[in-house]
Amino acid sequence: MNGGVRPHPALPGDHLPVTPDWICSTCGGDWPCSTKRGQLLEEYARDRAALGVYLAACLAAASAELRRVPVKDLQQRFTGWLPRPRRPF
Repeated sequence: MNGGVRPHPALPGDHLPVTPDWICSTCGGDWPCSTKRGQLLEEYARDRAALGVYLAACLAAASAELRRVPVKDLQQRFTGWLPRPRRPF
């Protein structure tokens, strides 16, 4: 799914999720934090559909662990920020 690129070991600035609370390992904010969102947009610039699938899988996992957070809030947090594709006229 990543185009044959080998995953690299985690680096200090990677802003990875810490479960089961789904907070950022670097800044402590809700994951994906604003920094991670930018990193993801850059990483998946050529395959936004794959980014949507990845974040939907994260949303599914987080919703099982964050049962007290309203689903609507989780949807906004994980996928609601994604840029919408332009519709042809």
